[in-house]
Amino acid sequence: MNSETGAPWYRDGLRFTCTQCGNCCTGAPGYVWVNVEELQRLADHVGLSPEQFGQEYVRRVGRRYSLVERPNGDCIFWDRAGGCTVYEARPIQCRTWPFWSENLETPQDWEEVRRTCPGSGKGQWFSVEEIEAAASRTAS
Repeated sequence: MNSETGAPWYRDGLRFTCTQCGNCCTGAPGYVWVNVEELQRLADHVGLSPEQFGQEYVRRVGRRYSLVERPNGDCIFWDRAGGCTVYEARPIQCRTWPFWSENLETPQDWEEVRRTCPGSGKGQWFSVEEIEAAASRTAS
């Protein structure tokens, strides 16, 4: 936030266009949180019942649910040759990348994202309102 105006440092908006590079889908283990609606959408997309989908692709973590990963940490739906196999039905967490609150705290945080995500800082322009709406959708 700019202490004088109360506006965030990205008040003029930011650019992002997904290149489907997979950098946010691969590597270190993590969590891709999913809710009931997202599970239904993903199940429909892959042609399974929600129950079948849950048994095959979801793990419980405390009170929440996350997609399972491959042993190397890659998302179960990431295909190195073809990209995200559920892109149209991907969870909110994936849809709102890179506009997560931890990526927006400081210009330095955003620069770190730009170093690892080739679509960050390029392509489609997003207004501060769109960015904050995305960030609020993934806040825990």
